[in-house]
Amino acid sequence: MPETSRRGLLFGTAAVSAGAFLTACTSNEPKAQATAQSNQPAADDKPGKAVTIGFAGPQADHGWLNAINVNAKSRAEKYSEVSLEITEGSNDTAAQIGQVKTLINKKVDVLVILPADGKALTQVGLEAMKAGIPVVNLDRVFASPQAYRCWVGGDNYGMGLNAGHYIGEQLKGKADAKVVELAGIDNLELTKQRSQGFADALKNYSNIKLVARQAADFTVESGQAKMAQLLQAQKQFDALWNHDDDQGVGALRAIQQAGRDEFIMVGGAGAKSAMDAIKADNSVLKATVLYPPTMAASAIDLARALGQGKGVPGLSEMEIPTSLTLYSAVVTKDNIDQYLPTGFS
Repeated sequence: MPETSRRGLLFGTAAVSAGAFLTACTSNEPKAQATAQSNQPAADDKPGKAVTIGFAGPQADHGWLNAINVNAKSRAEKYSEVSLEITEGSNDTAAQIGQVKTLINKKVDVLVILPADGKALTQVGLEAMKAGIPVVNLDRVFASPQAYRCWVGGDNYGMGLNAGHYIGEQLKGKADAKVVELAGIDNLELTKQRSQGFADALKNYSNIKLVARQAADFTVESGQAKMAQLLQAQKQFDALWNHDDDQGVGALRAIQQAGRDEFIMVGGAGAKSAMDAIKADNSVLKATVLYPPTMAASAIDLARALGQGKGVPGLSEMEIPTSLTLYSAVVTKDNIDQYLPTGFS
């Protein structure tokens, strides 16, 4: 869960830097300088206009997805004037479309939707927007920008890029370094983006070669099975990047069972189990690259601002942005205490 003591509209990893402003000079005289600023009020912690937010997400059958729900609920509870209408969640696109239609019929003020399938849910997003209900599209993007007012989500390419740069710096002085990759579900666009970012980062290090790649299914069981195969095929390597901390639990089991420790491991997403292991520093897992579920809390913040007709603190514009991409920070034992509160189970 995110730290609740941080101020501003966008908390935690989705914080927007303050201090943006515009100045207009009307003459060469210093006293004639004027500051052009928006009179639009920025959202803050003080209670404002009552807002009903509808929240529709997929089934919480994964640690990260469950954390999405937890972050949305806890952030809504922070605001006395916010009512949250949350659906049960479903991986069946027809069922989720029906849930969103129900929220539209209830005439909620704003919708936050994390679609099980962005393309399949695009039409219902368009329906909400046409009905005058602004949509905050969370993480999995709709096929049309007309289906949402604002998108907020993680940076899959950036995850791979930052994982690759971290590994590259750790192996910078090692000749003929070998790296392996335990990817996620290969037919997902997010997996392709993570792998592309990783490959692009490694191009900066001529001494490093990606010698093996295996796709898993974002589950503990698949992580253990696929990692066992990688270990059997590769008798020695220097670093492993695993796309997902849930499947990383299984990968660590396979590594421990094989008695291997000649390499460093970097995880992905930011599960509490991974952060605990990094803090303990008693395994090959030395870092994880965040894909923060706090984005759900930020989506609630943005929806609240939309419902109240407010802007974002630190920005001069009268409206909230059309998109917000979160940063994939690399968490190591050196900064673990800063990020540990955001770890999810």
